[in-house]
Amino acid sequence: MYNKASLKAEEFISHEEITATLAYAEENKENLALIDEILDKAELCKGLDHREASVLLACEDPERIARMYTMAEKLKKKFYGNRIVMFAPLYLSNYCVNGCVYCPYHLKNTHIARKKLTQEEIVKEVTALQDMGHKRLAIEAGEDPVNNPIEYILECIKTIYSIKHKNGAIRRVNVNIAATTVENYRKLKDAGIGTYILFQETYHKESYEKLHPTGPKHSYAYHTEAMDRAMEGGIDDVGLGVLFGLELYKYEFAGLLMHAEHLEAVHGVGPHTISVPRIKRADDIDPSAFDNGISDEIFAKLCALIRISVPYTGMIISTRESKEVREKVIRLGVSQISGASKTSVGGYSEPEPEEENSEQFDVSDKRTLDEVVRWLMEFGYIPSFCTACYREGRTGDRFMSLCKSGQIQNCCHPNALMTLKEYLMDYASEETKKIGEALIAAELSNIPKDKVREVCEDHLKKIEEGIRDFRF
Repeated sequence: MYNKASLKAEEFISHEEITATLAYAEENKENLALIDEILDKAELCKGLDHREASVLLACEDPERIARMYTMAEKLKKKFYGNRIVMFAPLYLSNYCVNGCVYCPYHLKNTHIARKKLTQEEIVKEVTALQDMGHKRLAIEAGEDPVNNPIEYILECIKTIYSIKHKNGAIRRVNVNIAATTVENYRKLKDAGIGTYILFQETYHKESYEKLHPTGPKHSYAYHTEAMDRAMEGGIDDVGLGVLFGLELYKYEFAGLLMHAEHLEAVHGVGPHTISVPRIKRADDIDPSAFDNGISDEIFAKLCALIRISVPYTGMIISTRESKEVREKVIRLGVSQISGASKTSVGGYSEPEPEEENSEQFDVSDKRTLDEVVRWLMEFGYIPSFCTACYREGRTGDRFMSLCKSGQIQNCCHPNALMTLKEYLMDYASEETKKIGEALIAAELSNIPKDKVREVCEDHLKKIEEGIRDFRF
């Protein structure tokens, strides 16, 4: 029985409801009157439910699809402006006891190099990331209670926050580790993490269990209910995601939105972010072995419809995707991207030897952070290294309130400009700095409140004098 307010995975992600939704969408994919009605509702900027959004996903009418893309771009600008938040992943360990068939870290892969960073190695890696200009990390680790216990993760977080190099500092650590207990989520909260991220991989229970044949991740319910435990543990910023290509994309899309609706119904706040990874080639993983891959065009449509359906939620795209794909979908709703990423355990401070490959997947966008920053600015985006909301307690429903009220332009926009200024002063090439200074000068006029603009201008001058870390 479908019940979005239930705490049981198979009730808030109901297979029967998704099946009925997909049938309804197929029946109505040419019902232009209904599609226009749904699009008109989306124009109100309050989102769509999974059934309405699934009708739009099934629609193949070029005129309506063009309207979806235009609307997604409009909503992105309305709620997030032209800011793009920058981050980098940091892989702590690839030891894992699970048997996930799509991931090279699976237990039976005996030829991948198994690594676990020591605290001394973390210092080197984080220092290298700081020297690039990064301020926000997403830490990753395989699931292994012996090699990667929660105590190790907490020690790593403490080490990361302690490292200050020149003007560098990691101001926010987001965490992407396996589903765990309420007690452990409380420990992560107390450690000062930002967002807890956990990809569902697939919402199709039967497929999920086949794709995770062994290990603790085999439990569909325990994994799917993790966000509720995280919320109970005090983490009110959580990030969802599926790995597109494992199951039929229309099924995953409906399940993803149902999960967002569930969080809203139970906790009063939906996901802080939604990630949109696609399965990519990795050590012993051939993506062609999975027959549910999606084209770039379908991928773009999914991004646009996620933005339309959950307009207040951040959307993340990683370096799994190429420069060309990222360029296409950023305007359709993406608000966070990674830059200069390594998916190996180590590799930022010095290149990983070829014979010691520990990558989780191939990186498609191999540009430096400076190149990515310059590329974004050339398209009129503001690369933001801001972490102010986490540090000021604007998380969960408080961030959503800020976003829904339209006050982001008076808060996140100036913060983005100030953190970009820091990057330009401390890390940018001369060419990037020139483009960035012109962008900041132009973007100051887009801060609505005069007083906020004046304070921001004053802070920008002080950054030039060597002072750091201003925030609204």
